[in-house]
Amino acid sequence: MKKVSIRNPLLLLTTAVVWGVAFVAQSVGMDYVGPFTFNFARCILGALVLIPCMFLLDKVNGKKKNNVLSEAKPETGKTLIFGGICCGAALFIASNLQQFGIQYTSVGKAGFITAMYIVLVPVLGIFLKKRAGLRVWCGVALAVAGLYLLCMTDGISVNFGDVLLLLCAFAFAIHILIIDYFSPKVEGVRMSCIQFFVCGLLSAVGMLLTEQVDFHAMLQAWLPITYAGVMSCAVGYTLQIIGQKGMNPTVASLILSLESVVSVLAGWVLLGQSLSHREIGGCVLMFAAIILAQLPERE
Repeated sequence: MKKVSIRNPLLLLTTAVVWGVAFVAQSVGMDYVGPFTFNFARCILGALVLIPCMFLLDKVNGKKKNNVLSEAKPETGKTLIFGGICCGAALFIASNLQQFGIQYTSVGKAGFITAMYIVLVPVLGIFLKKRAGLRVWCGVALAVAGLYLLCMTDGISVNFGDVLLLLCAFAFAIHILIIDYFSPKVEGVRMSCIQFFVCGLLSAVGMLLTEQVDFHAMLQAWLPITYAGVMSCAVGYTLQIIGQKGMNPTVASLILSLESVVSVLAGWVLLGQSLSHREIGGCVLMFAAIILAQLPERE
């Protein structure tokens, strides 16, 4: 496993916290608008928030020009755009499958199935010559057991929403591997901005073709859309791109999967929801999995 500074895991942990709380915003937003409309609004908002951030970064870095391709080699500019398009397309598929799937299944099961990208990432990584060590695989097994205890409180059954969420997990695994490939090659904030414009525009097509555009409903959903756009998109996904740089993608996926734990703990702390012994055990296993995966490999 590659050695990276403590900053990278902390950035990914921050992303998991933001995403865990954002799950509530996604559920509330669906009371007002359709899945495509919600993702269109939050992604475009996330992209717009990142534009001034890019200008600020340019000033901090002492750059004279502020366009997306400034002071970049031609191949670097092409890589940035191509990476942003690939990330945006994967995010479009994953986020909309998740929004549709949530409508047909329980929140707990949705969290469990979505987080199955922690299994899919190392499996797909084998074909990309990104092998995980035995310790990491043990961490994956512990995390799956923890997620089961944490999320699957209503028994095992399969419905249409579950299938959508499984496809969503596959798309998120692809998204993580795409970021793993492009993040060392390009500037993270810029690629994140491009991916949101791509995801937002693709969601707009779905919105116009399948949903009724209701700006009044979008205004009513301004709070969940704002949180999902600013925090989940602009902050969370950008920190994911920066934090994944140089990290084993399987370890990164394990840390990101803590969003399921955060969502449960947030309900306990903020909403006064009780935690059963089963759920507490699931949280303990999840944290143990992350710690195990972070232990350095023997030389």
